[in-house]
Amino acid sequence: MRYLSYRPRSETEVRSYLRRLAFTSDAVETAIAKLCSLNYLNDESFARNWAWSRAQNHGYGPRRIEQELRTKGIGQPLAREILRETFAQEDEQALARQVLVKRFKGQDLKEAKVLRRAAALLHRRGYSAKVIFDLLKYSIVED
Repeated sequence: MRYLSYRPRSETEVRSYLRRLAFTSDAVETAIAKLCSLNYLNDESFARNWAWSRAQNHGYGPRRIEQELRTKGIGQPLAREILRETFAQEDEQALARQVLVKRFKGQDLKEAKVLRRAAALLHRRGYSAKVIFDLLKYSIVED
């Protein structure tokens, strides 16, 4: 229970944690079933909260969040569905624009060095090439 109190966890994380503590497979499965029945473990709500938090608080794009969800043990179909809900095309561009404005506020994005850094930042944050190109071909200062 203490492991779950720090932050929400996926079933895979809890299963891995309990196995590291050398519990038997039967004990692990029983504990997972009990936690799921009490609604302490729910991969769908965990993934929704994780995706929303990473997008809003960290400015991460869909590719980065999908990668994080996969490492947390969330299946690809569920992760893709949640990312579609979290990121409408306009939302993804708006979030990427916020990241650029916050990081490159007083800089001229027409300079090649600044433009490369801005594109690299957005790429590391997990935004698609289309969104990066659409944002960087127009000046952020105009907004």
